[in-house]
Amino acid sequence: MKVLVAVKRVVDYNVKVRAKADGSDVDLNNVKMAINPFCEIAVEEAIRLREAGVATEVIAVSIGDKSCQEQIRTSLALGADRGIQVETEGAVEPLVVAKLLKGVIEKEQPQLVILGKQSIDGDNNQTGQMLGALTNMPQGTFASELVVDGDKITVTREVDGGLQTLSLNLPAIVTTDLRLNEPRYASLPNIMKAKKKQMDVYSPADLGVEPKAHLTTLKVEPPPERKAGIMVASVEELVDKLKNEAKVIS
Repeated sequence: MKVLVAVKRVVDYNVKVRAKADGSDVDLNNVKMAINPFCEIAVEEAIRLREAGVATEVIAVSIGDKSCQEQIRTSLALGADRGIQVETEGAVEPLVVAKLLKGVIEKEQPQLVILGKQSIDGDNNQTGQMLGALTNMPQGTFASELVVDGDKITVTREVDGGLQTLSLNLPAIVTTDLRLNEPRYASLPNIMKAKKKQMDVYSPADLGVEPKAHLTTLKVEPPPERKAGIMVASVEELVDKLKNEAKVIS
């Protein structure tokens, strides 16, 4: 079984994000970049499937300029077998990402596609669902457990009311939630081996896609500063402040 995993280059989750002075975008100058944490979980799950003898090949694909090759190489160091970069310029919207991934799927014909449920930059949580609609493949989103059995896959997903279990026919699309697994660290020998692994580069035209912008960013600004909390001596004082100062109770 061939598994395709999408990975995205984002600002490292430990970095405090700053807006540009003109409010046009996020300031990425001299900022540490990394694999989106949900995508890292997707890579880990694909590698575990291969180690269990379920998957035969794991392919990591990323969309962006040449800098995203760094995240593909990281995926290769974690255990992916080969990489694919779809070379684009500038920010790419979820719909365009889904169309480009559809093109890669048509070329590679994977039996399973795993994506992070969302990226920590745009936070859209759209690409997996859009990809399912475009490819007409069954999908299991927010997966906290994944079991492959023959030509079917069982996905336990987290919903507001608890857990929901889906049985999907392969080929299928799965998006990962935080509790699916804990990603491993890449070892130094594997980092060195990753430099020699195959990486193909496609253009959107190679995949029959013409990227178009459908969204316009009006302004990027940081959230308002939160006021420091205070300590109260008693429940009565707390109620008084909630009633007379915060005015959240009457």
